[in-house]
Amino acid sequence: MADQDDQPTTAAARVAPHHAGHRERLRERARTAGLHHLPDYELLELFLFRSQPQGDVKPIAKALLSRFGSFAAVLAASVEDLMTVRTEDTRGRIKGVGMETALDLAALHEVARRVALEPAVKRPVISSWTALLAYVRVALQHEPREQFRVLYLDRKNQLILDEIQNRGTVDHAPVYPREVVRRGLEVSAAAMILVHNHPSGDPTPSRADIDMTRQIVQAAKSLSLEVHDHLIVGREGVTSFKQQGLM
Repeated sequence: MADQDDQPTTAAARVAPHHAGHRERLRERARTAGLHHLPDYELLELFLFRSQPQGDVKPIAKALLSRFGSFAAVLAASVEDLMTVRTEDTRGRIKGVGMETALDLAALHEVARRVALEPAVKRPVISSWTALLAYVRVALQHEPREQFRVLYLDRKNQLILDEIQNRGTVDHAPVYPREVVRRGLEVSAAAMILVHNHPSGDPTPSRADIDMTRQIVQAAKSLSLEVHDHLIVGREGVTSFKQQGLM
């Protein structure tokens, strides 16, 4: 009588999953051809391999890009929004983005934000305006909800603190001028740059944006704090209040 290991295998057992060897093939292509040659979904797959060490992650990568619209938007999505993404594999099993995967993606966005910030803080912000605009795009261009930030500067116009003052909804983030100015005094700032995003994509200032900016400028002026600019970030670009003659 043959041992159990010598028993012939069934046809079903011999059929390997369709994605068998895919990870090794993808890594090999990344090594030989270069990461820059990979389409977005495959680059995202490589990253998902870390938090999902087994199984086919291609459907998840494609579902993320489909849901949020771009690689940058995937990374900018909140952990809660990422965890709502679900897909179905070839066996009809539902797979999704768990907490570990969502945190990995959020961490990648934070890495990108800090890398973009470095050139802007090595010199006075006013003299490195191009680097500042690149930074605020990375930080806010694809944020799904409105966010109001303040860049507090010292007397040499170097960054002291980049602080999120408030997060809001898809079209509103409450801003309290006294709190903005009070925080500036706490960190011994001499000036500040206001920054917020429009999740709609259009960076055109609203009447509420203009009125709120004027309130902050007046409150700051009374305490010898200067407001250099207010930047509104959208997917269509960045609007400067100073350049638009709005302050």
